[in-house]
Amino acid sequence: MSTNDGKKRWLVTGAAGFVGSHLVQALVEQGHQVVGLDNLSSGKWENLEGFLKDIPNGTRKNFVFMCEDIRDSRMVEKAVRGADVILHHAAMASVPQSIENPLEAHEINATGFLNILEAARANNVKRVVYASSSAVYGDNQEPVKSEKDVGNLLSPYAVTKLGNELYADQFHQHYGMETIGFRYFNIFGLRQDPAGAYAAVIPKWVEAIKGGQPLIVNGDGSTTRDFVHVSDVVSINIKAGLISANEGQKAFGQAFNICGGQEISLKNLIQTLSDLWLELKPGVVSPGVEHREFRPGDIHRSCGNAQKARDLLGYKPTMTLKNGLRELLLGEGILMP
Repeated sequence: MSTNDGKKRWLVTGAAGFVGSHLVQALVEQGHQVVGLDNLSSGKWENLEGFLKDIPNGTRKNFVFMCEDIRDSRMVEKAVRGADVILHHAAMASVPQSIENPLEAHEINATGFLNILEAARANNVKRVVYASSSAVYGDNQEPVKSEKDVGNLLSPYAVTKLGNELYADQFHQHYGMETIGFRYFNIFGLRQDPAGAYAAVIPKWVEAIKGGQPLIVNGDGSTTRDFVHVSDVVSINIKAGLISANEGQKAFGQAFNICGGQEISLKNLIQTLSDLWLELKPGVVSPGVEHREFRPGDIHRSCGNAQKARDLLGYKPTMTLKNGLRELLLGEGILMP
């Protein structure tokens, strides 16, 4: 239920994870009431503790943390009760782990998501915004992916994410639930675990720099990825949660690419890092690069088309790759202003 001052009550699942913790921080700082749900299997309490300690006590009271599992339907129902908006980011997000244990991947990602949807339906929570993945494009070789370009899926993880999109659409069609899914590309920013499921090249390279190790490049550096800063991910989640039923009518039941919309090669990424190094750490030799064989199965080119999100949700990413990397390197204490 909305509060007297017009603020919403939000449930964020996966609240102690990379994206989830940034969502909690933004919502609490904006004065909303937030319930964070996370079983801390991959999320870390430190991701929340770091900013919660700096928030005034009056505002801090707007956040309640529940250390629970989305597979527990009873606890999910308790967490959902009283919410206006659900931002669902709890998942088994590891592709290799899903291949090793497909049953667990299904229980967490598919059954867990159904628990969220059913609890929302039972409690008349209309708005559910959830994390899907660009993994649904599978083996599609189109260099720029639009939402229609779903390919042959390459992992149980991808199967669960596409299945969740179908379930979300069914709950929209049959129960009028206002579901919105986001197919994330390569998110980067502070609090990203280099060993975690979402970790791509940027957090791994940052960890290498911190350890004085070379940057590992698989292949000749021509491989491309589409990077989006976590702040832009947070902005579109909150926007999707707040959009009016009338404005969002065409978006409900749909899934959207959330990306930077630029195809960045690893060569260009290294050059951007080197430029920042020279700018902020002049006179110090920048990290070296070690090339290895291109890994079989890796996608050579990846870029998203975010036009649908721009048209229906007003998505406008604002953080450039260079500025996002600058913030990350400064925040990690690698470079000094």
